[in-house]
Amino acid sequence: MGTSTGSAFDTDTLRRAIEGNTGNNLLSLYADDAEVRIVDHHNQPSHPTVLHGRGPIAELLDDIYGRDMTHKLEQCVVQGDRAAFSESCEYADGTRVLAESMVTLRDGKITNQLIIQAWDE
Repeated sequence: MGTSTGSAFDTDTLRRAIEGNTGNNLLSLYADDAEVRIVDHHNQPSHPTVLHGRGPIAELLDDIYGRDMTHKLEQCVVQGDRAAFSESCEYADGTRVLAESMVTLRDGKITNQLIIQAWDE
């Protein structure tokens, strides 16, 4: 698994945040000026969903963690000011979601994240 970048971001911190019951711990890993881009079936690469700042990111996380589903960090690699990780989620009805993320870090906080996700249909 990953190693520390010399600050708050490491694999164990990310695992606790992702696998927790609320998005609050995960939100704490984002810089105030963070940008998140999401690519999936509905948001194609040329028109991704783009969130700027912690406010919109918090809304997304509140929505996600308000659902009846589990989250698991599958893999994570941290190297310097970059990290990549795989997350699997499962709704109570068995629907599964897989997400791959590449992030850029500054002072241990996520400043840029690209999420590519797919789910059962």
